[in-house]
Amino acid sequence: MRVSKILNNNVVISHNELNQQVIVMGNGLAFQKKVGDEIDKSKIKKTFVLQTKGISDKLAKVLMNTSEIYLNIAAQFYEYAQSKLSYKLDEYLYIALTDHISFAVSRYKKGVELKNPLSWEIRKYYKLEFQLALKCLEVIEKKTGVRLGEDEAASIALHLVNSQLSGQNVTNAVQITEMVDTILSIVKFHFKVELDEESVNYERFLTHLRFFAIRFIRNEKLEDTADPFLYNQIKETYTESYQCTEKIATYLKNNFDLDLTKDEEIYLTVHINRVTDRQQKETSS
Repeated sequence: MRVSKILNNNVVISHNELNQQVIVMGNGLAFQKKVGDEIDKSKIKKTFVLQTKGISDKLAKVLMNTSEIYLNIAAQFYEYAQSKLSYKLDEYLYIALTDHISFAVSRYKKGVELKNPLSWEIRKYYKLEFQLALKCLEVIEKKTGVRLGEDEAASIALHLVNSQLSGQNVTNAVQITEMVDTILSIVKFHFKVELDEESVNYERFLTHLRFFAIRFIRNEKLEDTADPFLYNQIKETYTESYQCTEKIATYLKNNFDLDLTKDEEIYLTVHINRVTDRQQKETSS
């Protein structure tokens, strides 16, 4: 294994026996080394594979002003989170988390703590990601001696959510969270009920909304293949839920210039009926 690029004294880019680009870490690994030199395998403490073009260049820029300890934390958490999540994480997460954790620890040491305005929503809508992020706080504390607050866990959870978009901007995850939150509020206001957040129907509805929002961010359009008979049947059978769907459609059109297909109207209406039916019955009984 030879040096392809030196990121700093302890981190180099190389290629493994499968010719995959890898990041190799170890104390003094690049000391007095140059590109093409053999890497001392006895010094290697951690290796991870990169499959996305350009990631190593961006990591190099981050590590110019950041200790590799934060890359180590990010890599450890990346592997742990990937083992727990059903979706594939984007490798840009290595960079985003390295930079974020470094900055968060630096702010903490200066006595500056930032509140995450979406912390409550993130805990509620992205429960698994938030629980994983709490584990990340434990790793940070173990490696740095700094215990960050749960607002930072919420921010790390957003990075996980955003990672499935193959994006490089947490603004995407914020927009998804706000869209989901507003749609849920429309449903609650329309039916004048509180939704049972522990119910299976709520989880299904929430999952549908999240991935609907993700499709929007990705600008993925669904073909309108709805059966006209089914569409009209849904409208007539679930009149109240369909009226709620129309309100959601108006919100999406006015705020995002997004037109719902008839397929999406059907899915939304059915999900809304499922998630509100029991609460309506309990309220009226």
